[in-house]
Amino acid sequence: MGVEAFLERSAERLPDKTAVVCGAERRSFREIDERANALARRLRDGGLQTGDRVAICLENSIDAVVAMFGVLKAGGAFFVVQPRTRPDGLRHLLRDSGAFGLVARPSMIAVVDVPVRTFAPDTSRDPRPVDCRHGDEDLAALIYTSGSTGAPKGVMLTHHNMTAAADAICSYLRLTDRDVLLNGLPLAFTYGLGQVTTAFRSAATLVLERSAAYPRALVDTMIRERITGLPIVPTLATQLLQLDLARFAFPDLRYITNAAAALPIATLKRLRRAFPSAQIFSMYGQTECQRISYLPPDQIDVRPASVGVPIPGTEAFVVDECGQRVPPGVVGELVVRGPHVMKGYWNQPATTARVLREGATSGDRLLYTGDLFHTDADGYLYFVSRTDDIIKSRGEKIAPRQIEDVIARLPGVADVAVYGVPDEILGEAVSAAVTLSAGATLTRDAIQRECLERLGPSFVPRTVVVEDRLPTTATGKVSRRALREVAVARAKVCA
Repeated sequence: MGVEAFLERSAERLPDKTAVVCGAERRSFREIDERANALARRLRDGGLQTGDRVAICLENSIDAVVAMFGVLKAGGAFFVVQPRTRPDGLRHLLRDSGAFGLVARPSMIAVVDVPVRTFAPDTSRDPRPVDCRHGDEDLAALIYTSGSTGAPKGVMLTHHNMTAAADAICSYLRLTDRDVLLNGLPLAFTYGLGQVTTAFRSAATLVLERSAAYPRALVDTMIRERITGLPIVPTLATQLLQLDLARFAFPDLRYITNAAAALPIATLKRLRRAFPSAQIFSMYGQTECQRISYLPPDQIDVRPASVGVPIPGTEAFVVDECGQRVPPGVVGELVVRGPHVMKGYWNQPATTARVLREGATSGDRLLYTGDLFHTDADGYLYFVSRTDDIIKSRGEKIAPRQIEDVIARLPGVADVAVYGVPDEILGEAVSAAVTLSAGATLTRDAIQRECLERLGPSFVPRTVVVEDRLPTTATGKVSRRALREVAVARAKVCA
């Protein structure tokens, strides 16, 4: 079964049910299906062959959803590019992917000088389906991710990868056609894209926001559309909690999910107080396999620092540097096995070989995540750090999250990030950047004293900087790299 079957089955079962809402625009499953058929026909008539790649450079919109399913119905594979991407960045992705076509607004099409076929959204009204077949292992999507190196890599996700992940997520979230999901996350990344696939698989209604940058607008939408499911990232959680949420009621909200980065325990507790009727799912994933684990809501009080257990159909375990499994409590690299593990990186066989290794049986792919984890005696997973984020100071390896959790508990702290700065004597010096709640005051000495008392001298930030806002990546994660670069630049100026 291909990913496009999520739409086709929902359109067959509930044709008149609202499928997508974006601002004042609403479209049913039948309308989305017919428009996707029309685009598929235009693509095939234009020469698209099964397996060809098509870029979709559109904002969060109904047009973007139609374009995804239209490409899939035509037998192609899509990749979403954020509209704010600079023209030279878009050109690079078009060339790297060997794209057949581009679906975009006329203003974006005008600046592209790469020889690809261009298609403006929704200019055809022929709703007849296209007879096009593909296999489960055929490419469905490319997700471009820069990772820690800054070099863009196209993660290849097959139809089987995407349907397996959607099946698992729908299972543990218990999604049904009664759910209404709100998504302000970019569709260019797996967390945002996953809201589309899971909504259409379960015939839920998807409510799209152009951006999650305006938390008050999200709150208004949650109330107006009677949202039952809210995906967040830590930065959005911080912004929401700065609002006076006690003024609002959210009787329909059934669950909140968090991914992209771990929530500090203090933030998690504040979310529970702000949304007492909602179950909160702490989750962990990577673009290379979309989702890896989730913490059942009934375990939040038992093990709030855990990111849970592997999603259904997945195995995740921790290994040492020799690839041998380690016992509970020992830190090592997380390895993932499952039907959702990517096919590889587009046109990067050497990079693929470093992270994908063959398992015990033919075709069994093991993903070496590059993330450090440990488990407890019950098998629950605990994120320690990205390998690249580990601070090496005084010969010790320090995980930033351990310090962040302590600082986040202090009254007045809205957000915090800990990172290493090059130091001639220490190797790296521990540094922290914080944002404060409105009206709050907090001294550097108070932060350092708290870290000293709770963690010990090696974990005390040598510098503490108060910022108005912490820099974030396109996926909503706080960018430690950007903080490091700013700190190094400041040091040069001072010198």
